[in-house]
Amino acid sequence: MMITYMWCIKVPLIRIVKDLRISKQAAVDWSSFCREVCVHSCIDNCDMLGGEGKVVEIDESKFGKRKFNRGRLVEGKWVFGRIERGSDKCFTVVVKEKSREVLIDIIKKYVRPKTTIISDYWSAYSGLQ
Repeated sequence: MMITYMWCIKVPLIRIVKDLRISKQAAVDWSSFCREVCVHSCIDNCDMLGGEGKVVEIDESKFGKRKFNRGRLVEGKWVFGRIERGSDKCFTVVVKEKSREVLIDIIKKYVRPKTTIISDYWSAYSGLQ
């Protein structure tokens, strides 16, 4: 319990190791676990964007590196983002694949009905209601 408290108040890991007399690896593992719990909590409790009369812009991008620093991206992760115009509300999520089904599910989960959605007109977005 104490390690979680110390992590929450941002005590440096080296101090946690010394004060609690635990291994550095245990402190690193616990810190990673706490961070993952926070990320999942943010995703699960994320407010929906938009609503009637609101505009939400959506887009997807692949983040990664190029092979030999040339050409198109070959390694990386797809990230789907949305931002509500006229507010500071935005959200991104890493997606396993850039498919119509995955992206439509995310839109349904995080964008309210009757929202005006602006996109790059990628074919996967066609037919959004």
